[in-house]
Amino acid sequence: MSFLPNYISVGIDVAADFSWFCILTPDGREFKKPFKVDHDNADSLKNAALSIKKAEEQFSMKSKIFLESTGIYHFPLFCHLKELGFEVFVINPLITNSNKNIGIRKVKNDRLDAKRIAVTGYSPDTKVSVMPAELILNLRCLCREYYSLVDNHTSYVNKLKAQLHIVFPGFCNVFSDVTGIAAISLLKRFPTPEDVINAQTDEIVKLISTSSRKGLNYAKAKYDKLFKAAKNALNFRYNLPSVYDVLKVYIYFIEEFDKKINLILSKIKAFVDENKSEKFVQQIYYLDSIPGVGFLSAVTLMCEIGDFSAFRKPKQLFAYFGVDPSVNESGHFKGTDNKMSKRGSKIARRVLYVIALASVRVKRNGTAINPVLYDYYQKKKESKPKKVALGAIMHKISDIVFAVLRDNKPFVLKTPDEHKLQYQNIHKAA
Repeated sequence: MSFLPNYISVGIDVAADFSWFCILTPDGREFKKPFKVDHDNADSLKNAALSIKKAEEQFSMKSKIFLESTGIYHFPLFCHLKELGFEVFVINPLITNSNKNIGIRKVKNDRLDAKRIAVTGYSPDTKVSVMPAELILNLRCLCREYYSLVDNHTSYVNKLKAQLHIVFPGFCNVFSDVTGIAAISLLKRFPTPEDVINAQTDEIVKLISTSSRKGLNYAKAKYDKLFKAAKNALNFRYNLPSVYDVLKVYIYFIEEFDKKINLILSKIKAFVDENKSEKFVQQIYYLDSIPGVGFLSAVTLMCEIGDFSAFRKPKQLFAYFGVDPSVNESGHFKGTDNKMSKRGSKIARRVLYVIALASVRVKRNGTAINPVLYDYYQKKKESKPKKVALGAIMHKISDIVFAVLRDNKPFVLKTPDEHKLQYQNIHKAA
C-alpha cells in the first residue's frame, strides 16, 4: 500500500443469516483472522463490535466499515452498526467484483470476499453511498412491489389469453381488454361458447351494458360479435374441460393482483401526502411537472435516485440509470457496435423508457405531448432506427430530470432557440 490511511478498514461480506468480518490495519495487514458473525446471536454481534473497537484503541484511529449492497440483507446490519456509533458505507458489488481477480489463484470464499471489501475500502477512488432516509426507503419498497405486482398481473393476463385461444378463439377479438370489467364478468358467468349461445340475449346485453357503462347500443353490438365468435368456436377449438377450471384460477389471481396494485398505489399517495413539507417530496412534484412524466413515474425515479446531491453532472445520472453506451476500445481499435451498459437501476431504466414513449406521442387533437422532444425524435428517425432514436430521447429526459432537480423548480418547456437566446443573454450580462 503506497500510502497509510488514517482509519481502520472493516470489510463485511453479508449473507442472509451470517456475515464475515475482516479488519485491516492501516498498513493493509489483518488485525485478526476474518471471523464469522451470526445475525441471530447477540453475543456474536457484540463480540464483532468489541473487536472493531479494540483495533480503534490499539491504533488510536476511527474505523470505517464497508459492506456490499445485497438488496435487502445488508439493511439490518447497516442499521445495527450505525446505532453503535460506527461510520458505515455501502459499496456497489460491481466495484468489489472488479477486484476479485487480484490474486493468481482462482479462490472464492466468504473470508476472501470480506478482505477484498476491506481492501477496496482503502482505495481513495472508491465511491460509496449511505443509507437513504426512511421516507425514501418506504416509498422505494412500495414502488418496487408495485412493479413486481404489475409484472405478475401481466403474466396471468397473457396466460388467460393463451387459454382462451384454445377453448374460445374469438373471445379476445370481441374484447380488446380481456381483463376489463365487462370481459371478466362474462367469463365468470358464461365461460364456454355453449353458455353464451344458450343464454338469454337480454341477460348478456344487460350484463355488458351494466359492467361497461356504455349503453344498450354498445352492449347489443358486443353481443352480436360475441354470439358469432361463440358459434365459430364450436367448429374451431380444442375443447378441454380442465381449461375452464384453469381460467377460473387465472381470473381469481388477476382480480387479486388488481386489488393489491390499487392498495400499493394508495399507500404511495398517502406517504407523499403526509410528507409534503419534505424536500424529497418537493422534488417529486418538480419531476411531475415534466410533460410525459406521471405521478407514479416521478415517485419511482426519485426513489431510485435517492439523494440527488450525489450527482454533480448529467452524465453521472445518465450512467446511474444504466442507459449510457458501453465502451470497447483497445489500441487503434474502437468498437462501433456498442449497446446500453444496463448496469444501473432496472426500474429507473424502465420508467425512463415509458416516459420516452409518452414524450413522443400526440394527443387526440394532434398536438404533441412534448413538442420539442417530438420534433427531435422525428429528426432522429430520419437517420437512425426507431429504438436508437428512442434511446436518444431517454438521454434527453435524463438531462431534463437532472436540470429540474439541480435548479429545484418546476419544468418550463423551451425550444432550442429559446435556450440559445437565454444562454447568450446570460453571457452578455456577465
